[in-house]
Amino acid sequence: MTPASSLLLTDLYQFTMLQAYLDRGMTDTAVFEFYSRRLPEHRCFLLAAGLESALEFLESARFTAEEVDWLASTGRFNRRFLDYVAEFRFSGEVHAMQEGTVFFPDEPVLRITAPLPEAQLVETRLINLLQYQILVASKAARSVLAAPGKLLVEFGLRRAHGAEAGLLAARSAYLAGFAGSSNVLAEQRYGIPSFGTMAHSFILAHHDEEQAFADFALSLPHNVTFLIDTYDTEAGAEKVVHLAPRLKEQGVTIRSVRLDSGDLADHARKVRRILDHGGLTEVGIFASGDLDEYALQELASAPIGGFGIGTRLTTCADQPYLNCAYKLQEYAGLPRRKRSEGKATWPGRKQVYRTPEKDVLTLESDPQPGTPLLERVMADGQRLRPAPDLDTTLRAHAAAQLAALPQALRRLEPGAVYEVEIAPALQQLADRLDAADS
Repeated sequence: MTPASSLLLTDLYQFTMLQAYLDRGMTDTAVFEFYSRRLPEHRCFLLAAGLESALEFLESARFTAEEVDWLASTGRFNRRFLDYVAEFRFSGEVHAMQEGTVFFPDEPVLRITAPLPEAQLVETRLINLLQYQILVASKAARSVLAAPGKLLVEFGLRRAHGAEAGLLAARSAYLAGFAGSSNVLAEQRYGIPSFGTMAHSFILAHHDEEQAFADFALSLPHNVTFLIDTYDTEAGAEKVVHLAPRLKEQGVTIRSVRLDSGDLADHARKVRRILDHGGLTEVGIFASGDLDEYALQELASAPIGGFGIGTRLTTCADQPYLNCAYKLQEYAGLPRRKRSEGKATWPGRKQVYRTPEKDVLTLESDPQPGTPLLERVMADGQRLRPAPDLDTTLRAHAAAQLAALPQALRRLEPGAVYEVEIAPALQQLADRLDAADS
């Protein structure tokens, strides 16, 4: 068992609350919702991601015999608790937004309905899975909007915060519209196209740069891309021009050259002139090197056809966390409302309705005009349908959602606001609970 699949990967207070719930017989149905309290400072929208990981976790959540034995050895927990976790299975239902759906503050992305101990126990891991993938997908979507028509490749595995993060980042970026990833496991696991060129070490291992290019091309004659900035970028481009006829005689076609340092726009223009003058008009230019959506916007006029986006994407450099919550909204048939200063919740089971002009947040029992965004995807602890295809369904949905964004929300500049209306029924319920508690 890997750490990521262990139910011990949680906060201690989930276990201490679980024992107290069991000791008091508090096992009635609870409703928890996951949502973002507010948008990050530099975002006008968020993109739902991570649902498939969450459902996989819920379906497979088990304690091993060794884990139960270890919990017993700590001396913290009683026999009722230990018997419960030994037989634990998630038996609840899940309502969620489809991955790739644009959403806004206070809108539940996922709703868990299950016996209170179950719904509580899965909190930490659900937040852990959802918030990171939402962050990456939302940032990747901004790159897609900033560089329409460009080939975007996720390059961030080596800087991601751990193996799981690197894998999930590749999937989240692809969901948002990237063409693929450098991550080979992402291709094997999710069918995401993998892209790769060469490292500077390959050039440095040779005595001659042009010979390094030739050796690489002849070994891998399909889809050849040369990294040309190890020494002198423009000199590297000249060597590509010199080498191209010899490679062509041997059936090798150069697809592109890659720039990874310096003033990318200036180098791209100079390299483009060198390639064109040498008859390599069909050879593209691909760029990488600490890029993000802001850099892509600045490079929009440069003759660059594709970009590798790595460090700043997988670390979510400008916004490394999401102000999100997983809160109890109903227990034993009664709505619940947290009223903490700055962290108040909207009570009850909710639904989000979308129209072209606004979203409406309301109670599940209060239908509104528009398209409901939450749908039931799990019942009795089992998915209701197979996982949707990442390529044909989820990526297409994300693309349609981004295309439908109002122009003001498509820009990188913050400040644009999309209206999320609180329906009267929801406001009245909150007011009644506030009055009852006063």
